[in-house]
Amino acid sequence: MDFGVPKEVRDLESRVGLSPAGVFALASAGHAVYIETGAGTGAGFSDENYRDAGGTIVYSAQEAYGRADVVAKVTRPTAGEHALFRPGQTIFSFLHLPVSSPDLLEALTERKITAVSYELIEEDDDTRPVLLPASIIAGQMAPIIAGRLLRSDYQGRGILLSGLPGVPAAAIVIVGGGVLGSNAARAFTGLGAEVTVLDKDPRKLQNLFDSLHGRVTTMFANELNLKRATQFADVLMTAVSIPGRRAPMLVSREMVRQMRSGSVIIDFAIDEGGCVETSRPTTLRNTTYVAEGIMHHCVPNITAAYGRTTSYAITNAALPYLLAVGAGDAVSASEQLPALKRGVVLVNGRLVHPDIAQALGQSL
Repeated sequence: MDFGVPKEVRDLESRVGLSPAGVFALASAGHAVYIETGAGTGAGFSDENYRDAGGTIVYSAQEAYGRADVVAKVTRPTAGEHALFRPGQTIFSFLHLPVSSPDLLEALTERKITAVSYELIEEDDDTRPVLLPASIIAGQMAPIIAGRLLRSDYQGRGILLSGLPGVPAAAIVIVGGGVLGSNAARAFTGLGAEVTVLDKDPRKLQNLFDSLHGRVTTMFANELNLKRATQFADVLMTAVSIPGRRAPMLVSREMVRQMRSGSVIIDFAIDEGGCVETSRPTTLRNTTYVAEGIMHHCVPNITAAYGRTTSYAITNAALPYLLAVGAGDAVSASEQLPALKRGVVLVNGRLVHPDIAQALGQSL
């Protein structure tokens, strides 16, 4: 089977759909892999690295798409890429269809694309294996982002995350105790910050409390507790998602207004619509804006800031599913791999995912 790896075209997007190691695995299985020249540059992978791994370098996005039975991407295709889809091919990517522009679904449908959303691939234990490493990376980035935005020269509150003897540490409030939230909690706690985590699942709160040996405060996530927590937060971080749905709106504009001047909001759910009423997408070039006097950081592709690590991690997680599709096709592979089946949103241009259909107001 022929695989294509086009260069990601969004501004400052450094991630790439396959690392050279992933190309080597596919080539070793007898597949041809066509990589657009420069596709791996942002992640530190040269064209020569891909050639050495058994890939073939092509010199346009048109050729990377045009030769491919299966396209491996990271971000959802832009409007300029829609015309490059080859009718009948399969595309793997983080698609986030419930919050994407309607023209993406139209293009996937018209070109009879079989589409696999990485964020929806889900194992029987509710683990989302391709989203998992990206969530871990984002969570571990959280203190780096927060520490910078709290600085006085960034118009923050001028608070050091760790504090010091006689001076309180920063108060971090994390809404969502899943993979991203729990990794952020560990990272913030390790730096000495005062961390409070809210979630509706008592098991997640218990696991986090136990794993951090009681060094984190846990609260049940309801409206009253959210109002209380936003009032004392120096940093409010949201990390709640529902597979196949828009992220729930949990923090109202009124809650944001109650926050102290110079506080920071980091909405990691922005790639699925965001959990804060005042959130809107920003970019790695212009990461922040101020709304209601509060600094907001809402970058959908935040892990592109660490393109090499993220590209390796996504490739490692996605490779078993790509190899399975290469051995037959997406439909037959999904019948053998239930996790992959949960990630298939369109088959030959026909919407087949019930949650996506419901989110988009369409019937199957």
